Amino acid sequence: MKHGIDQHDSRFKIARREAWIGVILVIINFVWWYGFAYGLGSGPVEEYSSVLGLPAWFFYSCVGGFILMVILVTIAVKYLFKEVPFEDETEEMN
Repeated sequence: MKHGIDQHDSRFKIARREAWIGVILVIINFVWWYGFAYGLGSGPVEEYSSVLGLPAWFFYSCVGGFILMVILVTIAVKYLFKEVPFEDETEEMN
């Protein structure tokens, strides 16, 4: 144990799990953005369709992706993340 930090503390397990959830959300965001930006936006400009006055590739990659990520992050924080105390459990015992 170094400076009162125990690597087997349950908070580290929770932090690692939540960090992986964050990484997965970032990967989903990138794949969504890349797929629409370069999938729909790879043709000539004349062939672009539009949604609400924006090119469809931009709307789906940036606007739609933002809305999707807000929903996914909200769900993750509400249902997957846990409240963790900052105080060390061993300090409370002393």
